[in-house]
Amino acid sequence: MLHRLLATAAELTGARYAAVGVLDELGDGLERFVTHGLSDDDHAAIGHLPEGHGLLGAVITDPRPLRVDALHEEPRSAGFPPGHPAMETFLGVPVLIRGEAWGILYLCDKPDGEPFTDADEEAVVRLAEWAAIAIENARNCQVSERRRVELERLVRRLEAATAIARAVGGETDLDRILELIAERGRSLIAAEGLVILLREAGGMVVAAEAGDVPGTIRDPLGLAAAGGTLVPLVFRGQSLGMLVAFGAPGDRADEALLEGFAASAATAVATARSVEERRLREAIGAAEEERRRWARELHDDTLQGLGGLQMLLVASARINDPEHLRAAVRDSIERIEEQIHGLRALIRELRPAALDELGLAAAIEGLAGRAKDRERVEVSAAVHLTATRYAPELETTVYRVIQEALNNAIRHAKPTRVRIAVQETSGVIHICVSDDGQGFDPATPDAGFGLTGMRERISLLRGDLQLASSATGTTVSAAIPAL
Repeated sequence: MLHRLLATAAELTGARYAAVGVLDELGDGLERFVTHGLSDDDHAAIGHLPEGHGLLGAVITDPRPLRVDALHEEPRSAGFPPGHPAMETFLGVPVLIRGEAWGILYLCDKPDGEPFTDADEEAVVRLAEWAAIAIENARNCQVSERRRVELERLVRRLEAATAIARAVGGETDLDRILELIAERGRSLIAAEGLVILLREAGGMVVAAEAGDVPGTIRDPLGLAAAGGTLVPLVFRGQSLGMLVAFGAPGDRADEALLEGFAASAATAVATARSVEERRLREAIGAAEEERRRWARELHDDTLQGLGGLQMLLVASARINDPEHLRAAVRDSIERIEEQIHGLRALIRELRPAALDELGLAAAIEGLAGRAKDRERVEVSAAVHLTATRYAPELETTVYRVIQEALNNAIRHAKPTRVRIAVQETSGVIHICVSDDGQGFDPATPDAGFGLTGMRERISLLRGDLQLASSATGTTVSAAIPAL
């Protein structure tokens, strides 16, 4: 646009030479100087462009039109540098934008050495006004374009954050989350490859990757040699690791975009780790509860029974009466049979054969039947499943939840009736174990022995457990996706 402006000014006035000087930020010097009429040889001979001293600076200092008919007689003229063409007549007109000088139009040498006229000055003033409007519009367009680009960048950041939130929403498996982050991050900045490095006790380890990744990056020591764009993963001031992108465009905008993405990714990773750690703690706690329970079973029943048998045999060994000894042996045999029966029942609870051999429905019905015979409580089971067999983990979880709820009801609630209902609808297995015994407060820390284990088992299969208790009974409900 500036070259077109100079060509128009030269054509309007007949000037041989034209130039426009763009003022610097302070407004007291030139940061840019564009010419018309000078050849490449002239530019080479002149060297560096003027900085706004002498007569050129006069129009900068006093931004009003200035005409000089004889430059060699003008006291404000600083002369010309070596190699500069000789010039005699001069016209300088400021370019004002909203009353502030933006630059100066300089014209020199009309044909035949004639001075610039009032008409020339008027024409150039009008041209400068037009130029000011055009320059301001161009500036506004540039500002609008910058704002548009920045807005697009912000939208992309928001989309990136939303995308990662949607991608990992409800997902708690750390490996899957890392895989999603790597794929989305690479796609976001059109990188050839992206690697996620996580900080572990032994240093940085490659946790996930997507796309074409240099072989050296698989060894974190080769990171420096591989190059790439590095963005830290930081959550609440703690460094979790970093994202490393390869083959990306590499401009600052993409790096900023990846930084915004990394913030959301770090939150997702930290959350998944927290869930993983909580699950591990709960699993360990549930396992310890299970061990304590079996320890009590063995101590209260088996060990006490064996202790009584030992005392009986010791006492019988001291008596020489054969009849008494035979009676003691018969009694001992009965007690041994009781302990064998008890141990078999304990083994069935640890892993019921019916669950492996006959399937989930038969195992639940057998569990209800044994409880009814053993505890003298009315126990009913209504099982409606659409498949004969399910994944072993699912079958075990459903069985254990029902077993734990049934044991809790019989041991703690003193019920007369316990009802078990299992039904599969729309790909979800619904479990309900209800009793008419004395209720309890579920908010009590020790309430409902085994609830932690039930919750842990169900949560691992992305299920849900609900507990309701009152003075008239307790209901344990669960919903587990049928894998």
